[in-house]
Amino acid sequence: MRFLVITDLHQKASNIEWINKLIESERTDAVLFLGDVTDMGTSDDAVEILSSIRSKVYCLPGNCDPHDLPEKISSVAVDMHGKSAEIGGYYIAGLGGSNITIFGTPFELTEEEIDAKLRPISRRGMVLMTHAPAYGTLDRIPNGTSVGSPAIKKICDEFRPLVALSGHIHEDVGARYIGGTLYVNPGPARDGHAAILVLDGDRAYVRFVGPTDPAD
Repeated sequence: MRFLVITDLHQKASNIEWINKLIESERTDAVLFLGDVTDMGTSDDAVEILSSIRSKVYCLPGNCDPHDLPEKISSVAVDMHGKSAEIGGYYIAGLGGSNITIFGTPFELTEEEIDAKLRPISRRGMVLMTHAPAYGTLDRIPNGTSVGSPAIKKICDEFRPLVALSGHIHEDVGARYIGGTLYVNPGPARDGHAAILVLDGDRAYVRFVGPTDPAD
């Protein structure tokens, strides 16, 4: 399976053109959209953006998306917030929103809420889609502070996903192998970043696409 992974578009609809070109040139099977479709916008804005992507899209809300996004996008994308799906034989579980921030953005969850929503759909070896990263992995803001979710880290430690995909932290683009899990932050699509994820049996590979290559 071959996926285009994007996140943090923040309503920059002009970037859909290069996203569609990537879908065509990379011959991806689907798009995994990790949230922040809008920038404090409406669910109608999200529907308009998602409907212009020329692929099947599996989508989460980000912390800057409205609370009704999951139910409203069902006509144009597969809602993955607190849900799971089988894609090409791979089990994919998703959770949108973020852990609590200092900014009071629209879609934030407590660590208890994250665990309660994500744990029931988690399986060992899953592909995990979250907007927020696991604490301590691809979650550092410019001053070096980790701001990821301890609850997501706990899920990853217990269930050992094949891949753990996240966005949210625009500055910490890259990939890490930890405990048999490939952690990936593709970087903000708003700024032209994306990743190509290839799943081959029990192996996962990632290649970054964007204006600059990540250091990893």
